[in-house]
Amino acid sequence: MQNPQKRINDELALPHGRGRPARVAIFARKELAEKAKSHADLLITPEELGDLSNDKRRARKVVDGIDYFVAEISMMADIGKLLGVVLGPRGKMPRPVPPTADIARIIDGLRNLVVLRSRDRPTFHVPIGTVAMEQEQLVENLETVLKRVESHLDRGDQNIASVWVKTTMGKAVRI
Repeated sequence: MQNPQKRINDELALPHGRGRPARVAIFARKELAEKAKSHADLLITPEELGDLSNDKRRARKVVDGIDYFVAEISMMADIGKLLGVVLGPRGKMPRPVPPTADIARIIDGLRNLVVLRSRDRPTFHVPIGTVAMEQEQLVENLETVLKRVESHLDRGDQNIASVWVKTTMGKAVRI
C-alpha cells in the first residue's frame, strides 16, 4: 500500500443499502435547484455558497454532516475557490452534473454508496449496515465489499490476512 498505484479508491453500491441512506447535498442554480429541492437533503445556492465561504466554522459543520455532494457544472470553479479548502481534505469534492441531468436518479444512486479507500494502510473501514438489518443482508453486503476489494488486489483473497466486523460501540469480532 506504500505504492500509490496499488492503493484502492473505489465506490460500491451495497445490495441491501447502508442501513440508513447517505445524506446528499447539491450546489445548484435556478432550474436544477427546483428539480433537486425534493430529492436532496440540502440545497446550496450561489448566494449560500458565498455565505458559507465567509464562515469557515459553519462550512466545516455543513460538510461534515453530508456524505456526498453534487454540483452543477457551471458552479464547480466557484466551489473549488470558495470551499475547496474545506471539501478537498475530507474527500468530498462535488460530482459535476449537467443542468439537464436526471438529478433524482443521480441522488438516489448515491444514497447506498460506500467508499473503499485504503490510503497508505492495508486497512479498510467500510459501513455495511446497521444492527437493525437482517443477518443475511449484512452477510451479503460484506461479501460484496470483500469481492470488490479482492478484485483490486494482485493476488486476490491471498492478500487478505483477516476480516473483522464490529458495531459502532461494540467489540471487534474476527471472521
